[in-house]
Amino acid sequence: MISERFRQLVAQQLDQFCDCQELVGLGVYVAMPAADGELQLQLVQAWPRTETRLEPAAEAAPLLTPQQSRRWLPLRQEAAVIGALRVDSALGQWPELLNQRLQSAAQVLAQALLLDLEQQRWQGELQRERRQRDLLVHQMRNPLAALRTFTQLLLRRVEASDERRELVEHLLDEQQSLAGYLDALSSSEAGLALPQASGTEAPLLLPPVLAPEQPRSLSACLEPLLARAAATAKLQGRRWHPPGPAPEVPVPAATVGEILANLLENAFRYSDPGGDLGLWITLESDQLQLAVWDSGPLIDVDERERIFQRGERGRHGAKLSGTGLGLALARDQAEASGGSLQLHCPASGLAPGLPAAGNAFVLTLPLSSAAAASASRSRA
Repeated sequence: MISERFRQLVAQQLDQFCDCQELVGLGVYVAMPAADGELQLQLVQAWPRTETRLEPAAEAAPLLTPQQSRRWLPLRQEAAVIGALRVDSALGQWPELLNQRLQSAAQVLAQALLLDLEQQRWQGELQRERRQRDLLVHQMRNPLAALRTFTQLLLRRVEASDERRELVEHLLDEQQSLAGYLDALSSSEAGLALPQASGTEAPLLLPPVLAPEQPRSLSACLEPLLARAAATAKLQGRRWHPPGPAPEVPVPAATVGEILANLLENAFRYSDPGGDLGLWITLESDQLQLAVWDSGPLIDVDERERIFQRGERGRHGAKLSGTGLGLALARDQAEASGGSLQLHCPASGLAPGLPAAGNAFVLTLPLSSAAAASASRSRA
């Protein structure tokens, strides 16, 4: 991939030869992988700019065949050829001054190409590091906000006269400071000032810490999430609707835990602050479905698929802090496990007992035949 800045430099270098009547045309080629993986010289810029006569190197005559009116000046990185300057001339013998100018242009282009490729490599590394940082910051918010939830509940149980109350209040202050640092890390803007503390941000939930491939029973996987969801709902003064007894089936615990933690975080953060929310579970044949639902407001039709893209957020949550990574990460994890993550609006379309004005994010996971048979026997 060649940058636009390098193309502009090539054009400037070629335009300087407009005073050379001895030249018929020039072309700059760069060694790039073709569809079969083999390196091929591909045309980047031709001069004159209206010249269409210079065909790609792969379609031209063999490069080693001497042609009196055409020569190739290599663009080198030590012993490796990374490109070429193609010269079409009306003369069989170049004047020495023209030869020096062309050699100098080839050296400039070679150095510029090396710098361009190096810059693109570093930019790619930087983008990968930023994506990794954003994912880590997003996941760090869950345990931090869960600690804040429990600390706030603890504060309610400590009398104003108790000397330990000050310690609990200090814990809340430090947690808010850490949240500010995470907000700064999640931004790529230079010179970002830490945001003002806000006590209105909805708590997040703590995902279980498990090995990525460790299977666990669904009930054991859900237990910490349900406890924290109930605590969050109590803190916010909302009604939480836990599911009935969970089917005794093994699930990829780390994946299910993180997906549900993200979905519950979004439900507490973006849904109606006074509305109900809960978790719904069903097991049919060889398929398990878990849905985090709320009582509204409904997600706009034009946003229902877009919010699953990285960095995208809906209008209802545009003014709240966040990275727009939660749903994208959750869907990636679901699909990596052979399942899916879909939005059902309204929630009542998924099950009659769910709100007619609410949203339901449904995680669907396939079960192994042995797990499905075991679940079928337990239902019987």
